[in-house]
Amino acid sequence: MANTPQSKKRARQNETRFAINKARRSRVRTYLRKVEEAIASGDKEAATAALRTAQPELMRGVTKGIFHKNTASRKMSRLSARVKALG
Repeated sequence: MANTPQSKKRARQNETRFAINKARRSRVRTYLRKVEEAIASGDKEAATAALRTAQPELMRGVTKGIFHKNTASRKMSRLSARVKALG
């Protein structure tokens, strides 16, 4: 348990940051799920549109420190390959 004023403040900051990061992570996962659902339905136009909206959200997660850059790039690459294969 935090005893010093500095450690108490740090604990408060950690709780706030955790909540913000959790919301951001959830938001990105929602966008990725929409792409997955569009791919599963076989609708290439919907999948392309969903991918276009998911990409900036995923990269925003990188700039905010939620995801590593290579992880986001890998996800985008794999999703775009699957959308392209819908043909």
